[in-house]
Amino acid sequence: MKLMTLEIERNLPALYHYETTRTEPVARVKYFDPTGSWTWYVAEGEKQEDGDWLFWGLVDGFEKEYGYFTLRELEHAKDGCRGLQALPIERDLYFEPVPLKQLMNRD
Repeated sequence: MKLMTLEIERNLPALYHYETTRTEPVARVKYFDPTGSWTWYVAEGEKQEDGDWLFWGLVDGFEKEYGYFTLRELEHAKDGCRGLQALPIERDLYFEPVPLKQLMNRD
């Protein structure tokens, strides 16, 4: 599965977009671990000089927190795993944009 597409690239606000526009951050992309409970929601992102993507959004892992993560980290998150645990991070193809605040308040 392709984690980054041209459609995402075209529709993803640049880093600090919500800070400068003072609008409510919206998750536009959802990545998840199909064999675990970790989920990454992307609200902003920019391609870096090295070709990687730096994202900002909500990470729901050990706890929910706002933060930065990279596409490369998602692509290599399962390195060293075996069996079912080695299934790669996936993108939710049916995810609809939702304000990060709503995701933060979900149990």
